[in-house]
Amino acid sequence: MLTPGVAPPPNPPLDILAPNPVTTDPRKRVYAYEEERGPFVVRLVWDADDPEALEAECRMPLYDRRLPREEVPKFWAAVKELVAPIGPLPVESADPRPAPGR
Repeated sequence: MLTPGVAPPPNPPLDILAPNPVTTDPRKRVYAYEEERGPFVVRLVWDADDPEALEAECRMPLYDRRLPREEVPKFWAAVKELVAPIGPLPVESADPRPAPGR
């Protein structure tokens, strides 16, 4: 006789996402994908503990300043291209850092 247990976490929403182990908590199931796009790297991160959220990060060697204005549309175009297999997604937040001087 089997007793019901916790359901297994869902599979990642995109085939490009690969396991990205968390060294401080090996129980976590986090998946990520990185792609170089000229001067920056687009990074997608999905956590099976929060399957409704798919994070998109723009990684660029910037210190104490924001992403240049001309790079923002390129970043979002790359994100839209990468998530196209699962359709358009709502954006819940974007760059929560305040603009310099505010």
